[in-house]
Amino acid sequence: MDARIEDYAVIGDQQTAALVGRDGSVDWLCLPRFDSGACFARLLGDEDHGYWRIAPEGAGVCTRRAYRPQTLVLDTEWETADGTVRVTDLMPQRDRAPDLVRIVEGVSGRVTVRSTLRLRFDYGSITPWVRRSDGHRVAVAGPDSAWLRSEPPVHTWGEDFGTHSEFTVAEGERVAFVLTWHPSHERRPPLIDPYEALEHSVTDWRRWARQCTYEGPYRDAVVRSLITLKALTYAPTGGIVAAATTSLPEQPGGVRNWDYRYCWLRDSTLTLGALLSMGFREEAGAWRDWLLRAVAGDPADLQIMYGVAGERRVGESELPWLPGFAGSAPVRIGNGAVEQLQLDVYGEVMDSLSLARAAGLPAKPAMWALQRSLMRFLETAWRQPDEGLWEVRGGRRQFVHSKVMVWVAADRAVRTLERHPELDGDLEGWRRLRDEVHREVCEKGFDPDRNTFTQYYGSRELDAALLLVPRVGFLPPDDPRVIGTVDAIRHGLAHGGFLRRYDTEDSVVDGLPSGEGAFLACSFWLADALYLTGREKEARELFDRLVGLCNDVGLLAEEYDPVHHCQLGNFPQAFSHIGLVNTALTLYGGDEAG
Repeated sequence: MDARIEDYAVIGDQQTAALVGRDGSVDWLCLPRFDSGACFARLLGDEDHGYWRIAPEGAGVCTRRAYRPQTLVLDTEWETADGTVRVTDLMPQRDRAPDLVRIVEGVSGRVTVRSTLRLRFDYGSITPWVRRSDGHRVAVAGPDSAWLRSEPPVHTWGEDFGTHSEFTVAEGERVAFVLTWHPSHERRPPLIDPYEALEHSVTDWRRWARQCTYEGPYRDAVVRSLITLKALTYAPTGGIVAAATTSLPEQPGGVRNWDYRYCWLRDSTLTLGALLSMGFREEAGAWRDWLLRAVAGDPADLQIMYGVAGERRVGESELPWLPGFAGSAPVRIGNGAVEQLQLDVYGEVMDSLSLARAAGLPAKPAMWALQRSLMRFLETAWRQPDEGLWEVRGGRRQFVHSKVMVWVAADRAVRTLERHPELDGDLEGWRRLRDEVHREVCEKGFDPDRNTFTQYYGSRELDAALLLVPRVGFLPPDDPRVIGTVDAIRHGLAHGGFLRRYDTEDSVVDGLPSGEGAFLACSFWLADALYLTGREKEARELFDRLVGLCNDVGLLAEEYDPVHHCQLGNFPQAFSHIGLVNTALTLYGGDEAG
């Protein structure tokens, strides 16, 4: 398989997601949750690790594909010598069990279609036992069970540890396949009608998308990004995962392969702001409530990420039987960065809760008590070195962005008390903390010779996260230090017209071999910073190029390789799509951009 990351589209039911390739193969699906074991892991291995392909006999990649407008329903078409056939893929919002629905429809002529299903539970390591039952194919292994059926029924047979079908569709004929997962110790869940599920899914997605209040340029890209964020939301709790995948490489053949199927606090303010600004108050409230539950407890134990339901234990391990995407090993599940200290997350939590309160989201019991507790912790802990926003594995440092976010925490606490004097809090103490942090950052984190803030105290390194300095209000956009920092980062971290996070070539900061692509979220931040510092034309030109990096169905990974012109990193990436939405607001949202 020589697929590229951008060859994939995503479908999902807001509890998990599947990746579908241009060849009609579902190569990644974790059941029943985003962070469960994959039953299709060909994405990180080969056909023996599980996949499900439906395509015309002998066909390769599709002729065309597209989402139905304002939905997460995917249509893939092949034009063959015998006619044209369409496969429609979706995962309906589940009642009890997750269902993967694949509807084959004859568009013209008469086309022979093949279906090859190879289920491999636990990330491709377990081949299930398959039997027939009431016209279904039933696969069982340990805790997992999956049922395959078709409407109308088509002949299936077992071969090479897979389930195969071959049938012909003429114009107007349809055959629907449904794959349903459930715990093997439970009875089979009720059957769904695949054709009704298709109609309801289209209606539901379009009803949801109509809430979007943005009417500026690039609206289709903005709506697609919002649909993608909704697809990455775990509906039962409101948590939003960073991506649907694990271990898609930041450098082909490299070791920068991480599991992103968890919820990061660093995304919280940017996500909440995007949802509120676009009119999605229900989703914003659900994300705020997930945040409150996840961070409840001792402030000293605050983590940078949590599971979709707020789980704290997401320890990292490797899967040696999977060779990795494009040979990029190791494949990891879990994320060891969960053990890191990142002081910036305290600022992001305080900022998110301040934003939610200012937007009029109903306050929750003990929310302010939690915020006071976070501030008490920061009063003594803020001077500590930490691993920083980028989760470096080369040791703790006094990262400037982390200190800026400590300032944000104190600033938002002060502003909240100024606006709501009925709340209890140490107003004068927090003002002193805010001023002290600001003074230290400007003294120790700024290089006056080069007129730029640096990655950490006393260093000459640059950090794209410092583009957020004007956005969070630490300094105004017209401050010479802001303009100098934007210019230094713009030139010092440039990579093929876009931006790296920081220099990985000569730096020992992250403790890993050098090399990664341009980081898309940072490139969106650069467009914001250019706009805020008065360079509107350049900002819009950069935004136009960034939107142009979306694949044919509007999706972005974490990074982009401007040398080989391909996407890199986990996919689709919430951080990138949040960046697209927020930059559209900054550049074209008028007063709503904030």
